[in-house]
Amino acid sequence: MKNTLATISIGLLLIGCGSTKQPNDLATSLPIKTSIDLTKITDDKAPVIINPGRFIKDTVRYYLPKVVQGTYAVSDFGKYVGDFKALDYQGNEISTEKIDTNTWLITSAKQVDKISYLVNDTFDVEKENKGEPFSPSGTNIQEDNFVLNLHGFIGYFDILKNNQYALEVKAPSSMKRTSALQKAGSETSEDGSITTDKYLAARYFDITDNPMFYGNLDVEEFQVGDIKIVLSVYSPNKVHTAASIKETVFKMMKAQKTYLGDVNSTPRYDIYLYLADGAEDAPGGFGALEHHTSTVVVLPEQMPKNALDEAMIDVVSHEFFHIVTPLSVHSEDVHYFDYNAPTFSKHLWMYEGVTEYFASIFQIDQDLVKEDEFYEKMMDKIKSASGFDDTMSFTVMSENILDDPYAKNYVNVYQKGALIGMCIDILMREESQGNRGILSLMKELSLKYGKNKPFEDDKIIEEITAMTYPSVGEFLQKHVVGTTPINYQEFFDKVGLAISSEKVETSYIQNAGTLIVAGNQEKGTIYFTDLVTANSFWAENGVKPNDEIVEVNGAKLTLENANMLLGATFQWKEGDDVEVKLNRAGEEVTIKTKIAKSYTQGKKLTTAKNSSKEQTDLRNAWLKG
Repeated sequence: MKNTLATISIGLLLIGCGSTKQPNDLATSLPIKTSIDLTKITDDKAPVIINPGRFIKDTVRYYLPKVVQGTYAVSDFGKYVGDFKALDYQGNEISTEKIDTNTWLITSAKQVDKISYLVNDTFDVEKENKGEPFSPSGTNIQEDNFVLNLHGFIGYFDILKNNQYALEVKAPSSMKRTSALQKAGSETSEDGSITTDKYLAARYFDITDNPMFYGNLDVEEFQVGDIKIVLSVYSPNKVHTAASIKETVFKMMKAQKTYLGDVNSTPRYDIYLYLADGAEDAPGGFGALEHHTSTVVVLPEQMPKNALDEAMIDVVSHEFFHIVTPLSVHSEDVHYFDYNAPTFSKHLWMYEGVTEYFASIFQIDQDLVKEDEFYEKMMDKIKSASGFDDTMSFTVMSENILDDPYAKNYVNVYQKGALIGMCIDILMREESQGNRGILSLMKELSLKYGKNKPFEDDKIIEEITAMTYPSVGEFLQKHVVGTTPINYQEFFDKVGLAISSEKVETSYIQNAGTLIVAGNQEKGTIYFTDLVTANSFWAENGVKPNDEIVEVNGAKLTLENANMLLGATFQWKEGDDVEVKLNRAGEEVTIKTKIAKSYTQGKKLTTAKNSSKEQTDLRNAWLKG
């Protein structure tokens, strides 16, 4: 193995053989050696050893990421590292200083043989940290499951960020293991009880971009065209299996491949699905995090099969479409990402918004949903987007996404961001007589740039305008760079659709996409807002504005478990018994009834009466490519 690895520049690091190295060994051809030992877990902490080789500088810094790619919030993975030690070649401890949450300073680096530390997982303490880090970017360490988002275990040295890594993961041989990182071999102990898997990473980015699952997993492998799909599922109570989800994923990804056409893909794509059982220490940040060749998904285990299928289609299809942007089309901020002092691109409307739009439009294009279902989804996004600042510049928000007041508007990238993609799609279809749309634009940008060539952030709108039409450039300048709200009816008119107001079915925590509950951070309670009066189910059962929800079917409701308990209302079925306890200004009120459908007054998108042939043709080109 030593002889096949690329040579690393002299003057950066040396890799040797522990205490047998001599002081005059200035360099070798091996990468940074790292190891994670899953057989020596103590108090949910995993030991990590980093062997960087011999430094020629007196002072170096070692970092765990503050922010990781694909997330737009501070994660501070250094906060989960303890017992950090630097050791010399005789095994003596060298003084180190933790200078901030994610950084360790080593001032006698020339003497360092290796560093060691313990890593605590994030799932257990996620609720204490107010949902950070986002569950799909987090880590799990428990007896039968390890979620190895490697950026939570392995860091980088300031002067060695682009060096190769050789990673070893030691685990019981009985554990199943799946990895998006290239495997270089394995060794098994003499008694066969422990297997050490060996992996290679070309640079630190590849460490962060390739998650792993170890443990009591259910794994299915299957082909979708020329892509090998590896679906790894952890369901603690065996509620769901990879086999039961396989058909949904296959059908979805086959449709995505057909929709994307000749867009470059990967020979293998891993889907890691962690199903949270609702326990106190279970993760609650449901969703997914994309990588170049994989995605990590966290969803509730108690979801019925049909609801889980729908969630997988919405969530995983979004993440897979990230192979277009930002994985293929991205700015310098993304390409040269700084994990501890990140700067952000102005174009979240493209990275998340267009990706979310693709995850919706491909379903109608490939006949996975009917037209009215697609229209309903777009209307839901319009309603949800109305709850955010509609005059906020999307480019300004994107560039400052970690800061207030922009951070709290981040979720709008999945709402208005997708609608921006829709409007550009319709404009391009109109200008090209139906022949070009936003997918063809992204394909052209992929050919021009690709994963190894970033675009200049300040020039991409100008380039898009030149590649498309003046109307597209005017739209971007007015509604994305600028602060003018979008008149969606103007775009629906082009394709013969109309927005009407009528009675619509809704959920038990929303009125046509708008939440009817809110949280009181000071009191730690969840309460119904004034909008509850327009929700037929609750109104007919006597619920009033400001009623605090104390219990739902015997389970106490808190800010910490609200996502789980209230999310479960989407699976309520007609005729089911339900009991909800409320606090009405100090008085306990109990509602004990059977579930009935709930309605509210809402807006609906339908085909306009007397649509012209031109409008109909454009609508067909938009929906069916």
